[in-house]
Formats: sequence, structure tokens, C-alpha cells
Amino acid sequence: MNFVLDTHCHTLASGHAYSTIQEMAAHAATIGFELIAITDHGPKMPGSTHSLYFKNLRVIPRKINGVEILRGVEVNILDHRGKLDIPEGVLEELDIVIASFHHPCIKPGSVEENTNTLINLIKKPYINIIGHPGNPSYPVNIEKVVEAAKEYRTLIEINNSSLKPDSFRTGSKENCYKILEACKKKQVPVAIGSDAHIAFDIGHFPFAKEMLERLQMPEELVVNTSVDRLKAYIK
Repeated sequence: MNFVLDTHCHTLASGHAYSTIQEMAAHAATIGFELIAITDHGPKMPGSTHSLYFKNLRVIPRKINGVEILRGVEVNILDHRGKLDIPEGVLEELDIVIASFHHPCIKPGSVEENTNTLINLIKKPYINIIGHPGNPSYPVNIEKVVEAAKEYRTLIEINNSSLKPDSFRTGSKENCYKILEACKKKQVPVAIGSDAHIAFDIGHFPFAKEMLERLQMPEELVVNTSVDRLKAYIK
């Protein structure tokens, strides 16, 4: 399976990442990638930037070093009513929006609360990807989330960083495998995100790739294999 893009990348603006947009694009070019999404953390993540940063992303060139740049955000879920830390009007202007649970921003709820929160966000047209839903700290009903993603054409992320042995989201592997199984069964596309916090991690998906191969995931269900395939889901 040949990967040509990465949907989840953080720059210095996230506060705990270590590369500029130019450095990210330069590395993406060296590995032959066609596209990267710049998805810095929303402002409620400690150390991150103001919502004005995301509104002003329009100044970023559409291509840097021949690599297409998607202007995006990893928006933080703040409560189980689906409140987010970026205004809806700003999100609607971005190319790509990942919605994620993060410990500094929301306490884990019950399976029902977490599931309903994600489903309500999946229904919103400006949410393109549900970030690292395999995190066991925020358990969900996988079948219901995948069914909603299918109905509303929202991508489910398999986050390679969650699968690392030293991940902050320890225990994600089993859940991610179950998510992939459900997505394959229901023909729901997934996005593989490096969750890169430094340029060198862009496109580095070894743990996710091994899982895809073990499950024999069809290439057409992995948007990272085609820019056109990704854009069909985020337009």
C-alpha cells in the first residue's frame, strides 16, 4: 500500500511540537508525499495558540516545496454537549478539521456519553475526521460510531502515535484493531494520521501499516493512498 499524504501534523504553534510549517513541507517533499494537513491543537490545549491563528491560516501558500498544504486544526472537545474550542464560523473556513478528546480539555465520560458526543460531532458538516477514537481513556461503542461515520461520510482516524509502545494513549492497539475491523466490514474509509509533532514523523506509519496489512484492509478504504480520495471526503 503506497501512502502519499498525512492528515495529522502539528507545528510549533501547538506549543509542544518542534517544527515549522516550512520544515514539515520540506520533509514531506523528501519522502515523496503529495500533501500534508497542518492540524495544530485548538486554543484550549495548554501552550497552544489563539483562534485568530486558525482564522489567518489563509496566508499559508497552497503548495510549499511542491507539497500541497491543507489548512486545518485538531479541535478540542470541551464537553459532552459537543462544545468545541474554535468558533463554528472559523471551522467552516478551514480545509480539514479533526475533532478529538484530550485529557487537558475534557474528563472521560461513560461509554454512552463518549459515543453520543462523537456521533453528534460526526453529524456536523465541518468535522472531517474523528481523531484517535481508539483511546481507551474515552471508551466508545465502536459499532455505533462507525455506522454514524458511514452515514455522514466522516473519516475515522487510526492514529499511529497511539500505537507506539511509549504512547500517552497506552492500550489503544486492541481498540484500533476493532475499529479497523468494523470499518472494513461496513466499508467505511479511514485516515491514517502520524500525529507528527516533529517533521521527521510525517508519513511514519509503521504500526498502523502493520495493522492494515494484517487485516488486509482494501486500499480504497484508506484515504492516505490518494489525494483525490481524501478530498472526496473533506470537500
